[in-house]
Amino acid sequence: MGAAMRRIHVGNALSAFGLGFTVPYLYVYVAQVRGLGAMTAGLVLAVFAVAALVVLPFAGRAIVRRGPLPVLLAALLTAAVGALTLGISGSAAAVLASASLLGAGQAVMQPALATMIVDCSSAETRSRAFAMQFFLQNLGLGVGGLIGGHLVDTTSAASFTLLFAIEAAMFLLLVVVMATVRMPHAPRIEGAPAAGRSSWKQLLGNRAMVQLCVLGFVLFFACYGQFESGLSAYGVEAAGISTSALGTALAANTLMIVVAQFAVLRFVERRRRSRVIAAVGLIWAVAWAVAGYAGLGHGSQEMATAAFVSTYALFGLGEAMLSPTVAPLVADLAPEGMAGQYNSAFALVKQLALAVGPAVGGPLGASLHAPYIVAFLVFSLGITVLAVRLGRQLTEAQDQPWLAKSRIVARGGAPVSADV
Repeated sequence: MGAAMRRIHVGNALSAFGLGFTVPYLYVYVAQVRGLGAMTAGLVLAVFAVAALVVLPFAGRAIVRRGPLPVLLAALLTAAVGALTLGISGSAAAVLASASLLGAGQAVMQPALATMIVDCSSAETRSRAFAMQFFLQNLGLGVGGLIGGHLVDTTSAASFTLLFAIEAAMFLLLVVVMATVRMPHAPRIEGAPAAGRSSWKQLLGNRAMVQLCVLGFVLFFACYGQFESGLSAYGVEAAGISTSALGTALAANTLMIVVAQFAVLRFVERRRRSRVIAAVGLIWAVAWAVAGYAGLGHGSQEMATAAFVSTYALFGLGEAMLSPTVAPLVADLAPEGMAGQYNSAFALVKQLALAVGPAVGGPLGASLHAPYIVAFLVFSLGITVLAVRLGRQLTEAQDQPWLAKSRIVARGGAPVSADV
């Protein structure tokens, strides 16, 4: 890794660490600690999604025109203000306004950091760079949530103010770290589309990118959008899973990612990206079948709990396979100078899936147990079909990036080292 990439990875870890302090406790903070009720707490969670959907269409153009670093710094400052004010807000209006700032800043961080990774990596190193990003994000969220859980006290608003202050401090520290990054131009790979005007029309004209967005929506809808809504509701209602076992399942998911990430990377980085994604669909289909046994089988409670924990672990294995595959593919589909636009578009698709997934999966998982399992097992098999179809639209260099020769071009056209 070059100096710039090291700072970017530190930034990913710090931002995830800060978010880990507050994300698990946001609902409790608004509904109980501030006494604003479940409806306001639900609106706050919805505001995060709405803010992301509002700002992401503009974030891409800003990254293309201004570069990812200035956009990231603005997003970090916005998120820091949102976190700090959220920790001291006592009214519904103030909480919602603060949540919108935090949600907008958090949403823009994702494509900005992803574009910086693209600009500081080559086609040969990009998969490993995104795998490291995903690893550090999960590690940061887990450590932040663990420490935050020991600091929080539901009887004391001051303890939550401390959590949000720590989150804001992490964002401000990240501003200092990222302000020292010197960015090279984005490297390109052979077979990438020709450069063109920065517009949504051009993006929508890229058939492979449109297919990847459809595939991405199904990926996030059928997995991430179910973790804390439909699948957890199904586990509690159908499988009789206790809250402690649910926590164990979530921990198993994170542990699988942390343990398997780089072992999986060695397996996937020399294989066609489309086939790796297709394999993830099959793994997740098995995960849903195991979840079906947990809630619909006739085994003991211990067997049901073990199956449910295994479901989350299998999802983690699939996530570890996707992290070095999907994000680099988005970058390699982008014309030169358009990585920010493409990253923002894919982040927008992700936010849509994360907004729709819980709304659909929650009621299904809580009441229609068998249809819920069958539906999402079919969605997982659909991932495999969509991935195979996507592979037909990709060039050899996009589907097999190790075939492409990396090249980093500095401003003015002189080759430079990745350490710049």
